[in-house]
Amino acid sequence: MPHSGSARPAARARRRRPWPGDPYPLGARWDGTGTNFSLFSANAEAVELVIPGADGRPPATYELAERTDLTWHGYLPGVGPGTLYGYRVHGPYAPAEGKRFNARKLLIDPYARALTGAVRWGPEVFGYAWSAEMSDDLPSGLDSAAHVPLSVVVDGAFDWGDDRPPRTAWTDTVIYEAHVKGLTARHPEVPEELRGTYAGLAHPAVIGHLRTLGVTAVELMPIHAFIDASHLVDRGLRNYWGYDTICYFAPEARYSSCGDRGGQVTEFRSMVRALHQAGLEVLLDVVYNHTAEGNHLGPTLSFRGIDNEAYYYLSPEDRRHYWDVTGTGNTLNAGAPQTLRLVMDSLRYWVTEMHVDGFRFDLAAALARQFFEVNRLSAFFDIIHQDPVLAGVKLIAEPWDIGPGGYQVGNFPVGWAEWNGKYRDTIRDYWRGASIGVADLGYRLTGSSDLYHEDGRGPKASINFVTAHDGFTLRDLVAYNSKHNEANGEDNRDGSDDNRSWNCGVEGESDDPEVTDLRARQRRNFVATLLLSQGCPMLLSGDELGRTQRGNNNAYCQDSELSWIDWQGVDAEMLVFCRRVLALRAAHPVLRRRRFFTGEVTRRGRKDVRWLRRNAEEMTDADWGNHERQSLAMVLDGGLIPSRTRTGGRISDDTLAVLLNSSDEASDWYLPAGTWEVILDTAAPAEEPGTRVVSGGGPLAVVPRSLVVLRLSAPAR
Repeated sequence: MPHSGSARPAARARRRRPWPGDPYPLGARWDGTGTNFSLFSANAEAVELVIPGADGRPPATYELAERTDLTWHGYLPGVGPGTLYGYRVHGPYAPAEGKRFNARKLLIDPYARALTGAVRWGPEVFGYAWSAEMSDDLPSGLDSAAHVPLSVVVDGAFDWGDDRPPRTAWTDTVIYEAHVKGLTARHPEVPEELRGTYAGLAHPAVIGHLRTLGVTAVELMPIHAFIDASHLVDRGLRNYWGYDTICYFAPEARYSSCGDRGGQVTEFRSMVRALHQAGLEVLLDVVYNHTAEGNHLGPTLSFRGIDNEAYYYLSPEDRRHYWDVTGTGNTLNAGAPQTLRLVMDSLRYWVTEMHVDGFRFDLAAALARQFFEVNRLSAFFDIIHQDPVLAGVKLIAEPWDIGPGGYQVGNFPVGWAEWNGKYRDTIRDYWRGASIGVADLGYRLTGSSDLYHEDGRGPKASINFVTAHDGFTLRDLVAYNSKHNEANGEDNRDGSDDNRSWNCGVEGESDDPEVTDLRARQRRNFVATLLLSQGCPMLLSGDELGRTQRGNNNAYCQDSELSWIDWQGVDAEMLVFCRRVLALRAAHPVLRRRRFFTGEVTRRGRKDVRWLRRNAEEMTDADWGNHERQSLAMVLDGGLIPSRTRTGGRISDDTLAVLLNSSDEASDWYLPAGTWEVILDTAAPAEEPGTRVVSGGGPLAVVPRSLVVLRLSAPAR
């Protein structure tokens, strides 16, 4: 039998009623003289707006008696920016039916532009009455008002000046995945009060580093308001990564130096404006696949108490439980009209009012699920493709979730780029000397045409990466074979068992000069391979500086120096090398093609790409099928490649040869006839370009585990 989550009707009748107001836009919108409040709930029986009293006075409660198209709304004159508020939503409490209303819980507005305060964990924040059996059968009678964040009315005005999106072409884009706090928390040139904030990221010292490095876009790990889970708080830890979103419109206040009553919104906008002035795009890592409310025993903070059935996928076998393909306890039902609208409204808001340039969608396969399967033609993709606001921004999918058929690399539609997990795995396998041969390597180096050619997408669809926030840093990748996550308090059970690492036979940091030198060379091999591959490269923040997490490959809860960049312990040699390779990429259009190589002979009698053995002869089918092969040469013809400019035409560029040797043996290499200059060698990072010249085809000595790039300075006559 359902329990009532409502107060008595007579009690509700005594509540004050605001002016009727308007059903749209949803959320709290200040018009200069008052604020309109609007909340969607298809199954609620009544909705109350609560504005806490100041100086110990009781809260003011207003009944939103107006209901239009499943939206409850009202207008309060004289209420403006800085006002705090929340909702109490009345309806039946019947978990077995999927209904979890409880008016004793003060709820966050899903459309709030800012939040203030944090969750204070205790029985008050749960919709059910705690019991020894942990049953959710009975509703909680405890009031949560003093234990949850409050929504904030925000002034939407901001002076953007002449701000314009950089609109960097995909072919020229280099992504830098960063954490707002981790990037700046220890930066000595950033004023202490700004470290770890949006303003700190916008500081000239940080922007200067990004510009001289040569990246073009900063991809920020989640900045939508999120919470710290109770199990982390109990262990003295925090949700550092931020993948527990509770509001999709509010910038996380902990990254604000301007307070949490709307100052975080202004500060975020100022950061975007500063990055744009420096020519840098801002991409957001967004988590629309689940929320921080967890499974059926999680807290009631917002969506669950507003309309559980509308916002979440419920298990078809038992509506008490959630269909979970995210591993977090719940999955947001992006196939439901109102939830889909929430996601689209949020995306449009961040583009139009916050001026961001694109999004990376966490566990994007979960968003495509309709009827409990991944569907490329889901409503989510259809609507995005038709939306004029989103048509011009960068859209990047993490193309997997943990549900059946959840690994969807290569299966997203036109208009989407994807984190290419196959690229990461292949490049790691190759440089650690795994017996995979070079067949798959050829695809990855040239933009993964096996994944993105058939549906008309070009190399830009492939977001190439070797490391990301989830896993080892680059320095740790070559120093550890096993994870060391003991600091997380889970007995090292958390995190993936990374079987694609390579530590030179010595676990952890080493004082042996030979080990140190070989590991540094391996890091250079990874970076050079990444930046010389077709597609869009992504660097993990700090890899260019030699950042280590001491073997922790799951630092999601480490808001500490373990995760923050140590700006005073920079690997200067690695930084110089990364700048050099990025400059090399920027200087050569042949490394940034819009179209896939064909391998066919052109009118000029040359192939746009040639694959060679060490003796300069072309690879045969037998060579590609040799799983023991550990060396490969790729020659890129820079003559008259498709233009990357909007005006069309064709561009002439240098012809480059890239030699890769992942074996433990030194070898002599021969090149096509002509004069070749060495312009990059991972075994000699300080060598000036052109120091070594190879005439008449060779030979060139290549040391073990190294990569060499040569430029054809004089073709054979």
